[in-house]
Amino acid sequence: MMHIKLEVISREPASNGSNGRHAPLLFVHGAWHGAWCWEEHFLPYFAEQGYSAYAISLRGHGNSTGHDMLLWWSFQNYVEDLRSVITDMEAHPILIGHSMGGYAVQKYLEEYDAPAAVLMAPIPTSGTLPFSLRLFKRHPLAMLRAALTLNPYYVLGKPGLARDAMFSPDMPEEKVQGYAAMLQSESFRVLLDTTFLNLPKPKKIKTPIMVVGAENDTIFHPDEIHRTAHDYNTQAYIFPDMAHDMMLEAGWQNVADCILGWLDARSL
Repeated sequence: MMHIKLEVISREPASNGSNGRHAPLLFVHGAWHGAWCWEEHFLPYFAEQGYSAYAISLRGHGNSTGHDMLLWWSFQNYVEDLRSVITDMEAHPILIGHSMGGYAVQKYLEEYDAPAAVLMAPIPTSGTLPFSLRLFKRHPLAMLRAALTLNPYYVLGKPGLARDAMFSPDMPEEKVQGYAAMLQSESFRVLLDTTFLNLPKPKKIKTPIMVVGAENDTIFHPDEIHRTAHDYNTQAYIFPDMAHDMMLEAGWQNVADCILGWLDARSL
């Protein structure tokens, strides 16, 4: 059995006194990303608000091992990664997952409990088929190349494709170039899981869930985010003038503050 070493980066609050929070936060990145996507804004900001903030790179991502088998890791492997990290934490964390990370969080919560969870522009409960069809219509050659090579990297492998899918038009070009250079390949197996093999099962989840989305998201549209929130008997928070990578967009702090307000209302 392959031994997987997982990258976990963290930021601790300046004081663990009266401003300390009871539950830590564990951030889970989306497809093509790693823990790095939380490091610029979200980890330090939530630490400033008194939270111990952690971010994982799922196997085959970032500085975790398992890159050689990346195309064939399944959703269950990602759930195992979350379980492995959470088991080593001093307290059960609040889970915050973006995009595919939101899917991994949903699948984790089908088996395990958490104090709460936040799904940011998550893979919808209805799956990724509508996204794949939209992307094929917009970029047929990139989708065809990804399908023929079984390598999802080609879907977003160029800065222009990355901008179109994940960032707002006014994102500075140097930032898009920098982020695009850090994107990587993704699991083809998880693409199948999220299309039809193993969709989320909201009825199995009892954890309180917050769902947020972006008005200009070309990957998962606001109507899909609203349907996902409905499936969890909650409301969706849709942020205007934002694209898919909400934690890297110019309005990231508005998203973070909304999450903080939701957690505060639950004394978490």
